[in-house]
Amino acid sequence: MALATRTDRRPSMARTVWGSTVGKKTIMAVSGLIMLLYLVVHMFGNLKIFFGSGSFNEYAHWLRTIGEPFLHYEWALWIIRVVLVAAVVLHGVCAYQLSRLDRRARPVAYAHPRPRASYATRTMRWGGVILLLFIVWHILDLTTGTVQRGFVPGHPYQNVVAAFHDWWNNVVYIVAMLALGLHIRHGFWSAAQTLGAGSATRDRVLKATANALALVLTAGFIAVPVGVMTGIVS
Repeated sequence: MALATRTDRRPSMARTVWGSTVGKKTIMAVSGLIMLLYLVVHMFGNLKIFFGSGSFNEYAHWLRTIGEPFLHYEWALWIIRVVLVAAVVLHGVCAYQLSRLDRRARPVAYAHPRPRASYATRTMRWGGVILLLFIVWHILDLTTGTVQRGFVPGHPYQNVVAAFHDWWNNVVYIVAMLALGLHIRHGFWSAAQTLGAGSATRDRVLKATANALALVLTAGFIAVPVGVMTGIVS
């Protein structure tokens, strides 16, 4: 008699990680740190606008020529974009799925109220939605120029100044950066805990680092529209 064919197969490592709560939290932590690294570099690049149009436009051009002649024009920039899109998608999907799992685990409301969480913790979900919508708007405004009147390709300094001459665009940008600061403040500490960097002795240092990162990045990004509004950048 022929031996029965074995049909049960062990799931792949990727499937195992993706299917577990710990795996999803790890993916969120790693993707969040990738985005944080990009934000730090992006902020420093943005601050070049205070050194004049020549410095800022030269930096924007350099972004498109990274790796030449080994890489073709804009190849490195597109690699960065693809990595960032993947990080944003993975981060958002895992956050949504973890939220669903959390609700399923607690279908009945608590009999006693839970301890009041920090403002950043309670607004993480809405902050993520705000940031996702802002990313789409920011790309349409300063990358493709789809929603900006008078957008001139190849002139990033002039496009930034033109964009932040509209008061409502400044409001949108500043609100999004405040949401970003709250997101980083909680997210950095949470990522450190997930990746095993947290401990009783390091907890205070991690929280202080998270607060410092949130403050510096928020102030650094908001400095650009404030600079345009006050005439420092013109």
